[in-house]
Amino acid sequence: MPYIHVNTSKKLSEEQKDSIAAALGQQITLIPGKSERSLMVDITDGDTMYFSGQRGEFAYVDVEIYGTAALEHQKQFTEAVFETMETCGGLSAGKVYVTIHENAHWGLNGTMK
Repeated sequence: MPYIHVNTSKKLSEEQKDSIAAALGQQITLIPGKSERSLMVDITDGDTMYFSGQRGEFAYVDVEIYGTAALEHQKQFTEAVFETMETCGGLSAGKVYVTIHENAHWGLNGTMK
């Protein structure tokens, strides 16, 4: 089950949130074995964020996946996330930061995988 947390200082409309979630659902398939069917997206907006000591409109997208993914797939997915945040969230690539964490274990359905 991939989990994506989008944290942004920009206040997003419900339509923007829905668009971001839908786009991420399509883009997660760029990582083999991942699908929207098992994707959880968490969007937090309107936070106060600073970068280089300056308050501004930024976004941090943190992605958790079970298992591993080749760097080329992670790169394709990350580039798609930048595009989504610009198209749907109105934030340029220079204002968005993305991390992907690979997890060897994952708790699901009452047990640890």
